[in-house]
Amino acid sequence: MKRLLIIFALISFSAAFSQEAGISKQTMGFYFNPSLNLGFKLNKEKEAPNTTQYIQTTPPRKFTYGITAIGGYNFLPNFALGTGFRYSFIEDNYHLIYLMVQPKFIFDPGDRPFYVELNYGKQLNHAVVSDAEFWGARLGIQVSYSKRISQEGGIFLESHKLGNSNPFFVGISYGVTIFSNKNYTGYGED
Repeated sequence: MKRLLIIFALISFSAAFSQEAGISKQTMGFYFNPSLNLGFKLNKEKEAPNTTQYIQTTPPRKFTYGITAIGGYNFLPNFALGTGFRYSFIEDNYHLIYLMVQPKFIFDPGDRPFYVELNYGKQLNHAVVSDAEFWGARLGIQVSYSKRISQEGGIFLESHKLGNSNPFFVGISYGVTIFSNKNYTGYGED
């Protein structure tokens, strides 16, 4: 009787903890993600009194906007790695072009995945400031639109290093993701 109970328990546990071979999480494959962003500066920086006749850089204003273009590869169901460029406008003469690296964590891949992106950018061009960089994160959701296209919207948080100024921005972004795997969403299943 004990042997029958042990065999029954083993069969029950093996069935409960086994995975179906036919079901596997899909990946996007190669992807391209252009997006627009609009941000608002949260921190207020101290203004130094102007005691010189020479032009001095001023702290960035309240708003920023820009465009990002990222290309990457989704090689694991819940992880993708991308790189690309970003143009940010903060104020006059702060036209910054960054080279970006972006690891992306995808939760519940498929038609409506939630994602978390970590962003790092290093300035490429010369402007009022040199060697600018930023660190940030974006949280959002993708909504499938067709076999190879998803729309996405999200909220971003970014900390910039612009010379002597370190503004922190929070904002929204909207973009599309074009991917190579047509079976990634429900539209691709024939």
